[in-house]
Amino acid sequence: MTDIQSVFKQQCIVPDVLTIAPSEPISIQYPSGVTVDMGKELTPTQVKDKPVVKWAAKDSEYYTLALVDPDAPSRENPKFREWHHWLVGNILGGDMNKGEVLSDYIGAGPPKGTGLHRYIFLVYKQQEKCDFSKVPKLPNNSGDKRGKFSISKFAQQFKLGTPVAGNFYVAKYDDYVPKLYAKLKG
Repeated sequence: MTDIQSVFKQQCIVPDVLTIAPSEPISIQYPSGVTVDMGKELTPTQVKDKPVVKWAAKDSEYYTLALVDPDAPSRENPKFREWHHWLVGNILGGDMNKGEVLSDYIGAGPPKGTGLHRYIFLVYKQQEKCDFSKVPKLPNNSGDKRGKFSISKFAQQFKLGTPVAGNFYVAKYDDYVPKLYAKLKG
């Protein structure tokens, strides 16, 4: 078992989100200067802008990247599990610019008083280029259709298998969250 797999089990990402944890890391660097480091606490202010994401990708392979929060609205009451913050498919060779944005990036926005939320990045290796034409394309100024998502069901639907790489951070409310909510209302 790799470090990632044991941490994903310790933090209950397995079984809350996945049945099998990935074995490889994802490198995530935010414009604010912070990096995602397996469960480290970051603030919504630090993660408000889209990060640079890298993993051990093969040039000729397609990948799907997801960022989900299984703790919406709180870890004790996850009635919107999972809230997806980012979903990009058909990423050729790990080049995010060559991917199909299904849900544009939205940073962490845990409601006030709900404690720490887990924000989980997952990469799946696609068997081939997928037809995502029936998947609604979600902009980053709307929270509609993001709750009650299941990355596991999505992976099953598109035959993505189990994730090949992963990472996560935790975050709780800070004073950026009301600005994010205002943006999501359009």
